[in-house]
Amino acid sequence: MTTQEILQQARQAKLPLALADTDTKDAALEEMAVALVAAKEEILEANRRDLDAARGKISDVMLDRLSLTPTRLTEMAKGMREVAALPDPVGAVLRKIVRPNGLLIQKTAVPMGVIAIIYESRPNVTSDAAALALKAGSACVLRCGKEAWASCHAIVRALRRGLRQAGLPETAVSLIEDTTHASAQALMTADGLVDLLIPRGGPGLIRACVENATVPCIQTGTGICHIYVDKAADPDMAAAIVENAKTSRPSVCNAAEVCLVHRDIAAQFLPLLQRVLVEGRAAAGLTPVELRLDRRAAALIPGTAAGPDDFDTEFLDYKMAVAVVDSLNDAIDHIAAHSTHHSEAIVTADTAAAALFTACVDSAAVYVNASTRFTDGGEFGLGCEMGISTQKLHARGPMGLAELCSYKYIIQGNGQIRGGAVHKHTGGC
Repeated sequence: MTTQEILQQARQAKLPLALADTDTKDAALEEMAVALVAAKEEILEANRRDLDAARGKISDVMLDRLSLTPTRLTEMAKGMREVAALPDPVGAVLRKIVRPNGLLIQKTAVPMGVIAIIYESRPNVTSDAAALALKAGSACVLRCGKEAWASCHAIVRALRRGLRQAGLPETAVSLIEDTTHASAQALMTADGLVDLLIPRGGPGLIRACVENATVPCIQTGTGICHIYVDKAADPDMAAAIVENAKTSRPSVCNAAEVCLVHRDIAAQFLPLLQRVLVEGRAAAGLTPVELRLDRRAAALIPGTAAGPDDFDTEFLDYKMAVAVVDSLNDAIDHIAAHSTHHSEAIVTADTAAAALFTACVDSAAVYVNASTRFTDGGEFGLGCEMGISTQKLHARGPMGLAELCSYKYIIQGNGQIRGGAVHKHTGGC
C-alpha cells in the first residue's frame, strides 16, 4: 500500500476516534496490550530477523536499542495499560470565561487528528505512540527505520488485532511500508492529511523534518545533556549521578554526554570519576567509558584529548566529554553554547547555586542533584511518551497526552450579537 493510501485510511479513522468515549478507548488499549503479549513469539522472531540483518552494520549500543526481549514486551504492554489508567484529556475544559454579556467561553481540549511519527531503530516506540495517540483521540501513522521494520510490522499487526476486538478501526494505527527517504518526505509534505509530525531520531532526521516539513512539526530528541559538578557538590553523589546518567543506557537521548567540573573540586572529583567510569567498570567486566578530556582535565586524569567537536557530539555510546570550568557562570555559559536544550543537571549542596542554575539554563528539563535519565514520560508520570520536545511551542519536554491534544473555543450564548443587546426569543406573533 502506498504512503498516500495509508494516510487516506488514517484520515478516515479520525472522526470515529474523536467520538470514542473514554471507556471505549481504555478497553481498546487493554485489548491491544493483551494482543501484544499474545503475539510475543511472532514479534520476537521478527526482531531476531532485524537483529541478524543489522549485526556488523550498527554498533552494539544501537543493537541494544533495536533489541526486544520478553521483559521489554511486558514493559510495552504495561506502558499501554498505564496510559489507559490516565485521565482522558479529550473534552477537558482548560479555561472557562463568563463575559459581561453572558457568553460562556470554554477553551476545550480536542484531538489533533492524524499524528505521524518518523523514528528509527526503537521498536518500543511503536506501542508507546499508538497508545498515546489513541487515548488522545487521534490516529497515528508510523514510519520506522529499515533496521526495525520487521519488528514494528509484527507489533502493529498485534495492535490492530486488539483494535478490531474492541470495535475501533484498525487504521487508527498504521505503519508505512516504504522505508526509503521518499516516504519520509511524503509525510513531511502531507498537507491536509497529517495534522502533526513528530520526528524521533538523530540530528540528521530532525533537521530534515524541521527544514522540509510543510505540516506542523515538533523538534525532538537530540540530547547533548550536561552534568555540572559544582564546587559544593558531594563527590560520591556526583560520581553516582554521572555514572547512572552516562552508563545506564548510553544509546538514549537523556544520557549525559558532557561533564563539567568546577576547578575547586576537580583535583578531588576527577580521579574518583575516572575510577568509577573507567577502572571500576573494566574490573567488573563492563564497557569502560572513554573520557574525552579538555586540557585542564587531562592534567589531572588519563584519557583521550578532546577534539574540536566532542563538546557538540551526541555520542550515544560509552564516551563522555569532560571539561574543567572556573565558575558556575562559566558552566552556564558553556551549556548555553553547546546544549541542545534537552536535559541538564547540577550537583551541589549550595541552594543559591542550584537556584541560579535552574533559572539560567534554558532546557526542557533542568535537574538538581539527580540523573538526567529521568527525562522520560513514564518517569514523569505520563504513562509513556511520544518523544522529548526540545522546542518551546507548543510542547516542551516529555510529550504525553496533554501535548497530543489541540484545543478549540466552545462558546455558549442565548442570542448575543456583537454591538447590540441580547436578543431573547419569546415566541408568539
